[in-house]
Amino acid sequence: MKYIEEFNDPALARRLLAEIRATVTRPWAMMEVCGGQTHSIIRHGIDQLLPDEVELIHGPGCPVCVTPLEMIDKALEIASRPNVVFCSFGDMLRVPGTGRDLFRVRGEGGDVRVVYSPLDALDIARREPDKEVVFFGIGFETTAPANAMTVHEARRQGIRNFSLLVSHVRVPPAVEAIMRAPGCRVQAFLAAGHVCSVMGTAEYPELAARHRVPIVVTGFEPLDILEGVRRTVHQLERGEHRVENAYPRAVREAGNPAALRMIEEVFEVTDRSWRGIGTIPDSGWRLSEAFRAYDAEHRFDVGDVRTAESPECRSGEVLQGLIKPHECPAFGTTCTPRTPLGATMVSSEGACAAYYLYRRLEVAPVG
Repeated sequence: MKYIEEFNDPALARRLLAEIRATVTRPWAMMEVCGGQTHSIIRHGIDQLLPDEVELIHGPGCPVCVTPLEMIDKALEIASRPNVVFCSFGDMLRVPGTGRDLFRVRGEGGDVRVVYSPLDALDIARREPDKEVVFFGIGFETTAPANAMTVHEARRQGIRNFSLLVSHVRVPPAVEAIMRAPGCRVQAFLAAGHVCSVMGTAEYPELAARHRVPIVVTGFEPLDILEGVRRTVHQLERGEHRVENAYPRAVREAGNPAALRMIEEVFEVTDRSWRGIGTIPDSGWRLSEAFRAYDAEHRFDVGDVRTAESPECRSGEVLQGLIKPHECPAFGTTCTPRTPLGATMVSSEGACAAYYLYRRLEVAPVG
């Protein structure tokens, strides 16, 4: 079953909305963690259909958006070098670094290639042994198993001209950081279903208990999101703070054991910088010592890149849920998909891109 129509049924959506309206008695603010969920919410107008008491706050769940500026600049530096084939998913090519992006590097003669899998990059390394092939390994827990498997395969096959520029981040430490941030208004979380399909839900009960917030694992179709909101509102109204799985067709409590074993073998936990947010302890992965020879940062000696964000861009506040995209004075004026100041405007999962694409263009107040 492809689940194309089943989770877009208008009659079922109206029933869920009616139950939410009948349940809610006071204002509640909940954060959807994933950028894919944000786009679904804005595309279908879910936030506008919900009762006024329910506010959806957009979280830092776009992997492209949270890739730190210094990592983008490291990618640009490596991609500019002779004899390097730099491989990436297409959504990274227009993410602005300091003064340029990967498209500009390609236009200047760099060998930058779009691939659909890290294994495609490994195949290029196998076919072109005279080149250094680098894959830009970004993302949350969802993409980590494939990147780990590719490095594992490179070592197994003895392919030494392949390396991984690693910028993986982990969701639970980000949830912790959000709840500890000054001015946090988040009272519940809609957790990302695809992340939990890999990792399971074991890390969330402690977070829910410590911060007394419901955490409901949710999918990406309209009915998935509405069901997640319905369950979350029920918990909030009852004063509960449990972890619930509203995405059982894809998520199991134990996650994906094979994927977890691969991650554990190849990666180790590290502190990681998040673009616009800063460093969050234990919020990322890097290659473990056994696989350090495949780490592009070490191979190309780009570990000391330092950067500064555009003072006009408020994407960090968007990613933390402190403002909505159209509340940034640059939104839709100096910052557009053609002239982006930050990654949230060009990523396919960025909140600013969603607001621009679906015409949420309210003018921000001056000052």
